[in-house]
Amino acid sequence: MKFVEKYDKKGNFEMTHVIHEIPPVYDDRSKILILGSFPSVKSREGQFFYHHKQNRFWKVLAAVFEDTLPETIEEKKEFLLRHNIAIWDVIASCDIEGSSDSSIKNAVPNDFSFILKTAPIRQIYTNGGTAYKLYHKYCEKVTGFEAVKLPSTSPANASYSLERLISQWNQISNT
Repeated sequence: MKFVEKYDKKGNFEMTHVIHEIPPVYDDRSKILILGSFPSVKSREGQFFYHHKQNRFWKVLAAVFEDTLPETIEEKKEFLLRHNIAIWDVIASCDIEGSSDSSIKNAVPNDFSFILKTAPIRQIYTNGGTAYKLYHKYCEKVTGFEAVKLPSTSPANASYSLERLISQWNQISNT
């Protein structure tokens, strides 16, 4: 992950400009595209999506598809492809404070065209409101797909229990 720290005129830390370097996971059978906003610090360190142990993404998907919880990066990739899921993030680079979606500035979107040309995507889902807003702002007109906003699996979304997340995310199993 490439990044550049930015400081104000007094030398105080402001933001970090980060370039997303985690490649998307997809193949020519992917029917669902799940988009996050931008990788968290833990995901950037671990070089894979939803790498933070407290993020409920993998638990939710395992429950929705009634499958074993994947643990390793390889198991997670196999899980996604087995269930015809593609995964990536809306943003290719941005200024961000830590993992805070609300701090994202100067966002540059990813180009999804190669995924959409390769895979028979039927539906795009976003993991949370920020991903949805960013997708709508930067990508929807380009892709021609309306996204469905799902509640964030982030631990910051404490108003959603695991059971409630599973209930809301269950719609992806019908795609």
